[in-house]
Amino acid sequence: MSMGGVVAAMLAAQPASAQPHVPAPVQRPANAPDANPVTNPITVPGFWDPRRRPERPDLSRISVIRFLTETDYPPFNYGGPDGAPAGFNVDLARLICEEIKVACTVQMRRYDTLVDSLNTNQGDAVIASIAATPDMRKRIDFSDPYYRTPARFVTRRNAPADLRLEALDGKKIGTVAGTAHEAYVKALFTEAALQSFPTTEEARAALKKGEVDLLFGDGVSLAFWLNGTDSANCCEFRGGPYLESRYFGEGVGIAVRRNNDLMRQAFNWALFRLWEKGRFTDLWLRYFPISPF
Repeated sequence: MSMGGVVAAMLAAQPASAQPHVPAPVQRPANAPDANPVTNPITVPGFWDPRRRPERPDLSRISVIRFLTETDYPPFNYGGPDGAPAGFNVDLARLICEEIKVACTVQMRRYDTLVDSLNTNQGDAVIASIAATPDMRKRIDFSDPYYRTPARFVTRRNAPADLRLEALDGKKIGTVAGTAHEAYVKALFTEAALQSFPTTEEARAALKKGEVDLLFGDGVSLAFWLNGTDSANCCEFRGGPYLESRYFGEGVGIAVRRNNDLMRQAFNWALFRLWEKGRFTDLWLRYFPISPF
């Protein structure tokens, strides 16, 4: 599935009653080298409350976990040099199996076949950046979220230091037409001058050329753009992440078959343990040199 397709799926509208959840920041160690030219320290998302420790389920009933993942959504999922599954999701799956102390297999399949493959018992879980939307919850169950796609503002590096996000009256904000980001700017930044573009590429080009003051979009894809050659080091994040659930989704969890509570609880317990031990943070820093949070 393409980046655009996955992002679009993850930005599906959420119930109006859903409330935003801000991840607890985990700061980069003080003695670590500066790998982030945009912000330092790097903020790592943490969706686990240390006061709400998940109970350890009866893991003796789990002897193997067959993970399914997709084929081409880097850096989360992709085929390595030898064709074997690789990426953030794949490495996280292996850490989970280490924590639970069970054998683990990971098979790559086309994104559009994953849910059907899970529900026909061709795998035990899907770890492939599937958003926990209301429609998806009718077909599968999810673990607690282990990442979300925040919205972020990006501006040119030479933008005035007093360009404050709480005072954007008359400022030109670029978005991609038809996205949750466009809807959010229309709803929350009513005094700004919204300029919508047909494609992500056109919106980013407008920011680089100074045709808009800011660009508002998906934080994950923007982080990779900022860290890549296409941006030509033009721009940087401004302000923090926006995580309103009804616009930007409830997050991404590990999918299991409906009512498979044992597997879901095992993942919740293992994810909390990995975060508590700092292993999730280590994994995040390896894949996200510029944090989308």
